[in-house]
Amino acid sequence: MRILFGLYTKRSSRMVIIGLFAILLFSIVLYSLQQPPHSMETTVDPVASSALVPAPVQYVKQVKPILERRCVVCHGCYDSPCQLKLSSIEGLRRGASEERIYDPNRITNMTPTRLFVDAKTTQQWRTRGFTAVINEGEQGPEKNLDNSVLYHLLRLKQQHPQPNQGQLPESFTLGLNREESCPTLETIDEFSQKNPLWGMPYAMPNLSKQEHQTLVSWLAQGAHAPPQPGPSSTVSPQIERWEIFLNQPSNKQRLVSRYLYEHLFHAHIHFSASPEREFYRLVRSTTPPGQLIDEIPTLRPYDDPGSAPFYYRLLKYQPAIVAKNHIVYPFSDERMARYRELFLLPDYEVDQLPSYDPQITTNPFKVFGALPAESRYRFLLDDAYFFIEGFIKGPVCRGQIALDVIEDRFWVMFFDPNQPVITNNAQFIGEMADDLQVPAEDGGGNFELFRIWTDYWKGQRRYMESKQAWFKTIGTHELSQAMDYIWDGGGTNPNAALTVFRHFDSGSVAYGLVGDNPETTWIIDYPLFERIHYLLVAGFNVYGNLSHRMSTRIYMDFLRMEGEDSFLAFLPASKRKTIRDTWYMGQRATVEELFSAPQAWLSTESVVGYQTDDPQRELYQHFKSRLTGATQRADTLNRCGPLNNCTSSEQTQKRAARAMQSIAQLTGEKLHAFPDVAFVRIRTGKTEEDLAYTLIRNKAYKNVTSFLADERERDRADIDKDSMTVVNWLEGSYPNFFFSVALSEIETFTKRCAAIRNSEEYKQFVDQYGVRRTHPEFWALADWFQDKYARDNPISSGLFDLNRYHNR
Repeated sequence: MRILFGLYTKRSSRMVIIGLFAILLFSIVLYSLQQPPHSMETTVDPVASSALVPAPVQYVKQVKPILERRCVVCHGCYDSPCQLKLSSIEGLRRGASEERIYDPNRITNMTPTRLFVDAKTTQQWRTRGFTAVINEGEQGPEKNLDNSVLYHLLRLKQQHPQPNQGQLPESFTLGLNREESCPTLETIDEFSQKNPLWGMPYAMPNLSKQEHQTLVSWLAQGAHAPPQPGPSSTVSPQIERWEIFLNQPSNKQRLVSRYLYEHLFHAHIHFSASPEREFYRLVRSTTPPGQLIDEIPTLRPYDDPGSAPFYYRLLKYQPAIVAKNHIVYPFSDERMARYRELFLLPDYEVDQLPSYDPQITTNPFKVFGALPAESRYRFLLDDAYFFIEGFIKGPVCRGQIALDVIEDRFWVMFFDPNQPVITNNAQFIGEMADDLQVPAEDGGGNFELFRIWTDYWKGQRRYMESKQAWFKTIGTHELSQAMDYIWDGGGTNPNAALTVFRHFDSGSVAYGLVGDNPETTWIIDYPLFERIHYLLVAGFNVYGNLSHRMSTRIYMDFLRMEGEDSFLAFLPASKRKTIRDTWYMGQRATVEELFSAPQAWLSTESVVGYQTDDPQRELYQHFKSRLTGATQRADTLNRCGPLNNCTSSEQTQKRAARAMQSIAQLTGEKLHAFPDVAFVRIRTGKTEEDLAYTLIRNKAYKNVTSFLADERERDRADIDKDSMTVVNWLEGSYPNFFFSVALSEIETFTKRCAAIRNSEEYKQFVDQYGVRRTHPEFWALADWFQDKYARDNPISSGLFDLNRYHNR
């Protein structure tokens, strides 16, 4: 100040001003040289300073809803970027890892990283290589933000908002197997400089100012969350009854409980009359009922739990519910009575309990041979939707192993357990038990893959030969009489008829026979049903190596063909091979050379009485008549949920249905621009009466047997047979795109949709009706779909995953 004062007294005021300006300019230049290259374009986070002295933020009421709707939608499943699972506070505390669960080239098994199971404390996760994303050091508002990777990513998004119209630039990596960047506190500055547009939510619209304020204030406070509440008052006594039931000491009960556990370990169990969003897992614990649960962390449900006593317990499921792994199974007094009827009241003895020897644990026909085979089959049939969902939808997050072998849409039906089908015969199943062994991961590397060409295929071939020998003895049946072999669910059970959809790397299941007649159908018997479960659910290791995935993939080919061949057996012998060959041209011939299956059954007539030259279409009509009762109930369940929560007027629904039907008629190359799954909101003027539709693109393939090929390599020569299924409910876990249209424009919407011939016309269609990742109303529409799903299906709904949302 003295220097400046001297300048002022010795020189004119103009010189002083020039000097001050020069000093200021020099300071600005010096400061800019010290900043990251992108900092001149950023804005200061307006929230951080106020967050240093924040008003208290409540996790459950304020923070959790934001995390679920804005973060969990991309960070809720096994393939969460950087394994950062934000569906629970424990996942946030665990942090991130650069190790990828879905690594298609993994040669050795990966050490499992199941949240809540494979490590119980944050420190244990640190020893496993997970890095913190929130402050774990000295606490204080400033330090809690400065030392939080999550805060820096949220701030980065505020500093560099993404475009609010059009497609995102190519600098965003959105592919399924995209390279991931998992910044740590040490690398976050470098990450931010290199990828200024990659803040959170990544490749999605910014959080609102209030949402950002809430999260930053919560992080500044230390990211606290209250302990999870225990069981509700309606559930506690039910848990007590069920744990008593499951832990009875008799050999009979212990074997039954083991069977139930190995089939329900992946379920989200919902108790009768309990809160809609309260769910439980059936686990094995070292501690008995009445004590804190200590889950035994085996990789598979049939792995040896150890020599010490263990107990079946019901553990509350804590994370947010995401649609992809939400597979609901109800428990009630009626359910327990059904188990007693199926497994405990029949007169049989269990003299000795089976061991957990790896040589037999993967073979349910050996382990549970003492249980009545009919009871096991009826147990699966009672809730066939749940068990089919297990391998189509599944607890994993990328289902190519199961889904690459199936068509994009097909129907599933079941043989009636009351009919004298050879696979309903307990003696036959027992005799064939060795040949019904499915591949089991044993850490043997390529050895398991080699056994596919030896032990497993030889066993499968012997089993098929035995079935076909019986098939030749059954004589012929009139078409109408043959329908008695199809289980009709007693006329009321919607599980009797199911539709499976494949959406590239994910899948979903709907009740009933949805859509036009499919190209293929599976008819499942007990041995097939059981093997699918043990191959793809109980025995599949998402952390497994390449050999495990390949052997599983190949054996699933056998099982798919087995289900399809049962369907073909209902058709005239003269048509079977021709129809089957049209399903799988090209590489199926190669597969049949490698795995030459007995084919004598193809010429054995079993069903007569067809009246037309299109027996497959005729057969479908008989199936529909047989399953009328089940499919009528199925339609309501799909649209409105079990509580019939439809609110729109009948007139509105009919108008929308008429218009949307024209989209369902689209076929061939005109569909090439459409995604696998698109959600459509039809606005009626009353939000609570708005309608939801799903457009499902069904891709046709020359074959689905190339187990070395991915989606881009599969034979798409049948693109002219692509079709569209349109349903008036929300189907699938991963919507690829959203559309929004007013009811007054619905006819124009569908006409324009039907007129699309190329990518440019599709882009123009999206410009008018689509909601891109950049759209200002993206989050509002996403929330509406989430709310609609939850309202119609308050128990079975979960958060849709937006990881596969297209940048169109």
